[in-house]
Amino acid sequence: MEKVQALEMAAQEILKGKMKCAEDIIKKEYPFNKLASTGRNYTDKQKMEQFVSDGFIDRYSGQKLLNPGILKVLSYYMPDVFPYHAHWKMEECHNAYWEFVPTVDHIYPVALGGADSEENWASTSMLHNSIKNNWTLEQLQWELFDAGDYQEWDGLTGLFVELVEANTEMLEDSYIKKWYKLSKNVIKK
Repeated sequence: MEKVQALEMAAQEILKGKMKCAEDIIKKEYPFNKLASTGRNYTDKQKMEQFVSDGFIDRYSGQKLLNPGILKVLSYYMPDVFPYHAHWKMEECHNAYWEFVPTVDHIYPVALGGADSEENWASTSMLHNSIKNNWTLEQLQWELFDAGDYQEWDGLTGLFVELVEANTEMLEDSYIKKWYKLSKNVIKK
């Protein structure tokens, strides 16, 4: 039975005053399964490793993503035309932060019982992560794109490192410093 049919039948039974029948239909055809969340426990180092593993590709759209530090460098040099806000307030922060900064998402949501492990992680933009929320790919009718190749697209990691090394004063910014250190470790490998 389709889920919509089950909901319709349950509603019809309620209309007839048959609450027990309605409950039985829901329990059998579209039950609520309460799950315990296992949490989300990954480090910045693990996030960077995931971005590199996925080749800085948004696994939900196939679009290129950028090293988080490169955008902050642009904001450092052009704060009025490329603004940054610590909490990414949309009215005060350039949209590029939402569109191109990668984050780690759980392919099968932790809230639905998905594992917090590398096998269940995918790089995606902050925008797609907020849209996906706790939905499955099937529910959203999305697909999982193949990972990219870091050797072909590094998310401008090399350029980011060059820019910081050309002006090390930027390392006073904790966000830039964090992503610079993580980026240097990737480049060493």
